[in-house]
Amino acid sequence: MTKIAIRGVWLTNTDSSVLSSQETIVEAIEFLAKMGFNVVFPVVWNKAATLYPSKVMQQTFGWEIDSRYQGRDPLAEIVNAAHEVNIKVIPWFEYGFASSYNLNGGKLIQKKPEWGACDCRGNLLKKNGFEWLNTLNPEVQDFILSLILEVVRNYDIDGIQGDDRLPALPCEGGYDSMTVQLYYKQFGTNPPSNPKDKKWLQWRADILTEFLSRLYGEVKSVNSHLLVSMAPNIHHWGFQEYLQDSETWLKKEVVDIIHPQLYRRDFLAYKCAIDKLLAQQFRGQNKLKLAPGILMKVGSYLISSENLIKMIEYNRYCGVLGEVFFFYEGLRKNNDALAKVLYSHGYSETARFPTLSELKDNPVNHSVRKKKINLLKLWENIF
Repeated sequence: MTKIAIRGVWLTNTDSSVLSSQETIVEAIEFLAKMGFNVVFPVVWNKAATLYPSKVMQQTFGWEIDSRYQGRDPLAEIVNAAHEVNIKVIPWFEYGFASSYNLNGGKLIQKKPEWGACDCRGNLLKKNGFEWLNTLNPEVQDFILSLILEVVRNYDIDGIQGDDRLPALPCEGGYDSMTVQLYYKQFGTNPPSNPKDKKWLQWRADILTEFLSRLYGEVKSVNSHLLVSMAPNIHHWGFQEYLQDSETWLKKEVVDIIHPQLYRRDFLAYKCAIDKLLAQQFRGQNKLKLAPGILMKVGSYLISSENLIKMIEYNRYCGVLGEVFFFYEGLRKNNDALAKVLYSHGYSETARFPTLSELKDNPVNHSVRKKKINLLKLWENIF
């Protein structure tokens, strides 16, 4: 029986040249196919620009594509290359509702200042360097959704992906006049000054969940076979800090596959995080939807082969059938060392990307049961 697994990697245009030409894209995709991967998540929206020619951006802001890719269509190039070697393509809307990074809102807010999110002091909302659009504003929601639907309608993709900024809003946001008036109309009082007031957190998170429900329905109405993928922060932290109620997303069935960002730099911290996820969110039928996000590289950090092996083997021990790596360049460092590690620890065996019906039905994978038994001795030796 062919294995079912999600073996994915994010393709970025930050600290990476993989999208710089059609030739580098083809080379990367062929390499990933050779090393056992079956899905890529290419960035299509960041830094106030798309990585495909966008009529929505042209009409709304006056530019159709990131200037680095003028005259090209990187998304089309990825789709063509990936489908040639049976790799799925799920475009990743990286910036989501973030407008800019350390640019005081950047070009989006300059053009539409009324779209900016506000903190309790009335300032443009900023957190960890990112300035934010107002996720709670219906016009802003319509704009982001129009970008997503533009991709869904115009490209032969396999799904779309949001992340820790889609749908999301820093908990310090929501103090713009429109949102304050809406809250007052419903409760007869202004929002609490404490951004982490329980009722205030849930009320705003519910608006984001409603948006995701709408997004899910709109995508499915165009093509019912497309996957809606999310890579949120980990619940409960993601709920407290960015209003991401991923637990409710799963209950409402408005996400098909989910990749919580388990960006831990040592194995024991990773083990603790995944144990908590499996105990609280991914019991029973939800487990097949889970393919954790693993931090392979960022800046000067590169995961060790030892930690990578332990994380992969612990996933299998727990019955987690796949993972998604951030990001592609980590696989190519040191003469492709980490890609070779993965290949020698299971990725050499062909795995088929699950169908939508399989994700919903969650079939029993007998090879996982056998693997769990075989790994018991391994964990006895490690702990």
